[in-house]
Amino acid sequence: MGVETFELGVIGGGNMSKAIIASATASGFLRTEQIVVAEPLAERRAELGETLGVACVAENLVAGRCRRVMLAVKPQVMSGVLSAGLAEVISGETLVISIAAGVSSAFLYEKLCGRGRVVRVMPNTPIMVGAGASAICPGPRATSADLSWTRELFAAGGLVVEVEEKLIDAVVAVSGSGPAYFFYLFEAMITAGVAEGLDRATATQLAVATCSGAAKLQAQTGQDPAELRRQVTSPGGTTQRAIETLDTAGVQESLVKAFRACAQRSREIGKQESTDYTDF
Repeated sequence: MGVETFELGVIGGGNMSKAIIASATASGFLRTEQIVVAEPLAERRAELGETLGVACVAENLVAGRCRRVMLAVKPQVMSGVLSAGLAEVISGETLVISIAAGVSSAFLYEKLCGRGRVVRVMPNTPIMVGAGASAICPGPRATSADLSWTRELFAAGGLVVEVEEKLIDAVVAVSGSGPAYFFYLFEAMITAGVAEGLDRATATQLAVATCSGAAKLQAQTGQDPAELRRQVTSPGGTTQRAIETLDTAGVQESLVKAFRACAQRSREIGKQESTDYTDF
């Protein structure tokens, strides 16, 4: 298997890398034969090969020899992955894309012994359905061509914005972890609907359609969300009662506090020693 035939080597075969590969090949940006995935679990290699049609190997160094490499492993194992001979096979001209939260480009560059051109990306799980939100930022030695290629790769799965790396923790709080906040809201809406007599399937349909529609309305109108909320909130009406209950409970303040705690945790991960990326 000659690595010169591959445009992208992916280290890590989890759900996020699977989604990124699927969107890139579905859009035509890459062909399946241009991608090789390094994944230690034989069952997952078999699944990826069957569902995506890409080459799969057990050895990270095979993917590391490609001209472009995507690091799609969790922060707590990143140090070990980078220390296991990867620096020796990464060339000075390799584009190295990392999607690991909390792992700085400077850390990656140091562990790769100054080799490679680093770009960090913070995607989110809706990329699995072509509705993702990804933020990219240049790291050491990254060129405009590197950023352009990375932008196209992730644009196949949704929105892409470019930010400074110092803002990537804020991105984690808003969009990286953001889908979980919506799912948390879905749970509450569904639970309330069931408590009021709806069957769970109907309550779920209504909650999902409502949140999806509200997001679409916001996107298409471009209006301030506070104004859109006011348009639904008639004085003395049902929505006002709900909003007053939320305000009395301090829900908005608690949400802002929670989202900022998420950003803080991302910063903490980034400050940990290279061998101590745990509890993520």
